[in-house]
Amino acid sequence: MGEKIGMIGLGKMGLALARQMGNDGHELFGYDIDPERMKLFEVEGGTPVASAKILAEKCDITCSILLRPEHIEENTTGPNGINQAGNEGLIHIEMSTMLPAFQIDLAEKLSGHGIELLDAPISGSHNKVDARTITFMVGGKVDIFERVRPILEPLAKATTHTGDIGSGSAMKVVTNLYVNSVTALMAEMVVLGERAGLSHATMEECLGAGSVRGEMWEVMRPRFFNRDFAPRGAVEIFAKDMGIAIDLAKENGLDLQVVPAARKMFQRAEAAGWAKDDASRVLEVYEGKD
Repeated sequence: MGEKIGMIGLGKMGLALARQMGNDGHELFGYDIDPERMKLFEVEGGTPVASAKILAEKCDITCSILLRPEHIEENTTGPNGINQAGNEGLIHIEMSTMLPAFQIDLAEKLSGHGIELLDAPISGSHNKVDARTITFMVGGKVDIFERVRPILEPLAKATTHTGDIGSGSAMKVVTNLYVNSVTALMAEMVVLGERAGLSHATMEECLGAGSVRGEMWEVMRPRFFNRDFAPRGAVEIFAKDMGIAIDLAKENGLDLQVVPAARKMFQRAEAAGWAKDDASRVLEVYEGKD
């Protein structure tokens, strides 16, 4: 028997997750400040509602996947947030990429309203949601994790309990540190190869057979070679997430070197007006087209 699940944030990831949850037989309610996203959600079979508070009144489990901490705060602890629903025992799954300290603080605030929080960020973009090849990294109480495991596991190729609240976020930040920085490095590699006179066929054969071989290269190669910048993982999200990695490193006494350098390239792409484009467009910064 399906659950009643609420989704706060119906962007590309939120809408894709809601779609797959609906396909699994759950009843989905959704809220987004953008009326167009609400219409898309309704077309997918979900029930749009007017606030996060109403969402929490109708559901036993709510989720949020949002870009900024202020968006999360507004919808969880704000005047029309889930904390105002009076639904003690509600489980909220916070899927956004945030600092661990933010999630720890949010869990404390929500516990005062009888709400249990899991921080459960996702590795993978919306196309991987549709393919069910994302991974969940989940921090929080073991019994709460076990309660939602049957909902999350069918959506992903891996669902891992990482420890206490905040540990899921820490794991996601570490993951993104690699993915974001390597994307910039691959762009640098491709542009240098092209300017040195190497054909795409030669690079594809040699890099695909050697140490570069792997999922990231296979995913990013056609985007770079074809200059296909249709959005999957946006430039602005990469820049934001790398900033989070830098902040987490500072909190832990580590002075990152590679990430800040790579982040500057994504920030230049943002400044060029490419914030919503795929992160692979960082290649054009290396080409001097910004």
